[in-house]
Amino acid sequence: MTETDGPEQVRARLEKTGYLVDDGLAVACFLALRLARPIFCEGDAGVGKTALASALAEALDAPLIRLQCHEGIDASQALYDWDFPRQLLHLRAAEAAGVTDADRLEGELYDRRFLIARPLLRALETQPSVLLVDEIDRADDEFEAFLLELLSEYAVTIPELGTLRAARPPVVVLTSNRTREVHDALKRRCLYHWFDHPDFARELAIVRRRLPEVSARLAEQVTALTQTLRAQELVKPPGVAETIDWARALDALGASEVDAELAVTTLGSVLKYREDAERARGLDFAAVLAGRGV
Repeated sequence: MTETDGPEQVRARLEKTGYLVDDGLAVACFLALRLARPIFCEGDAGVGKTALASALAEALDAPLIRLQCHEGIDASQALYDWDFPRQLLHLRAAEAAGVTDADRLEGELYDRRFLIARPLLRALETQPSVLLVDEIDRADDEFEAFLLELLSEYAVTIPELGTLRAARPPVVVLTSNRTREVHDALKRRCLYHWFDHPDFARELAIVRRRLPEVSARLAEQVTALTQTLRAQELVKPPGVAETIDWARALDALGASEVDAELAVTTLGSVLKYREDAERARGLDFAAVLAGRGV
């Protein structure tokens, strides 16, 4: 992607990677590249938020650097840490060599070579790069505030080394499954896009693009069944990722089409909760397939 690319060119480049985007997402990606703004992607699990970062990395021919958030994550896990074992070995070697200058030893111990770059620092130092901050809603408020400061300047200050600033800001994708509300201060600094479940036609196009080896009939049937399951009151409605997994599983079984019995026996590929599987077994899959004409 280049500076002269517009939303349509961005869309085309993403679709070449196998990732289909709608108008709103194409514009968001274009603006993220043009304005160096993060994209905040929110929606249910399995709707393509993480896959967007992978597609951007492939389209830009840039490495994907992923930070998986979790409860209790802190700067040492996300930004940098010092390699204490190597520092200790260096200190012992210096003492064995008779080095007694304390200032010199301290300067050597806190040299860049002893710094372990975690995902955020790697993204700042790698040009170009795509930084995926995955499931930011799992982190706590303190980490959100820390991330807000870093993404505002694309720089970090390390007391022993000074300020390290990105020569070229990474493309940043933040994802949230909305297990909790992320603070407005972070959202305001991002371009926002809500990822909804696709309609039948779009989901089928995604499955066909991702799994060209699967028969057209099987892809249509699996998409129709997933759309029906998604309309039920499930603990965890299946996302597009589960639709693809289901079609891939059926294809691995040698199926070119699916019937009600095969659909029930392979529900573990698309539903991950016992309650959801029990509810699904009560559905008339044969009627669903007949009603869709597939």
